[in-house]
Amino acid sequence: MKFLGPPSSGSQAGTTSSHNRFGQYTRNRRTPVNTNTTQQGVVRARMSANAALWRTLTSAQRAGWTDLANSMTRTDSLGSSYTLNGFLAFCSVNNNQAAAGNAGLTDAPALTTPPTILTATVTLTAAAFSVAYTVTPLGTGARLFSFVSPQRSAGRNFENDYRLLAVSAAAAASPAVLTAAYTAKFGVPIVGNRIFMSFTTYLGGFQSGPLVMSQVVA
Repeated sequence: MKFLGPPSSGSQAGTTSSHNRFGQYTRNRRTPVNTNTTQQGVVRARMSANAALWRTLTSAQRAGWTDLANSMTRTDSLGSSYTLNGFLAFCSVNNNQAAAGNAGLTDAPALTTPPTILTATVTLTAAAFSVAYTVTPLGTGARLFSFVSPQRSAGRNFENDYRLLAVSAAAAASPAVLTAAYTAKFGVPIVGNRIFMSFTTYLGGFQSGPLVMSQVVA
């Protein structure tokens, strides 16, 4: 049900508040479906490992992560900015480290802002999926993180389900070939379907801002 009132997000008792392009609305609260997918298991195992490693840190190491967290700003669903706490900064950096195939960090690194991908030209057919990007090659130690959506209707113009599909080698040169990885995860791209993509650059435990785009399978 749509309503006029102060910005709201989240659940209280049996009501959930949210918003879309047409404004704010409320709905009956539902218990999320626990699909127990392989990726869910990976994420849960990673967070458990983070928590176990966090418990082994010294007070000085935790203080270092808290200092880093004060410089890590995020935006919530209502558009408000906030900073992380030490544990969340630790998880953010080490989740990126794990995704990149690098070892976890116990000492907080210096805050790094990786350069964004400037352009991306996608080739997307039932037999080929690749992205030619700039700048190329990536800088020393930098990797391309490619996030994609499942296949959607061509008429869709909004997506909020991006999943990490592939991570390039360090300092990789364009293009990134995603055909095999996408087919294994979501099936062969079907002509006429739309796929949403988000590309970021990873460096030193941090990700750049995303370059977001979509394309219909030709």
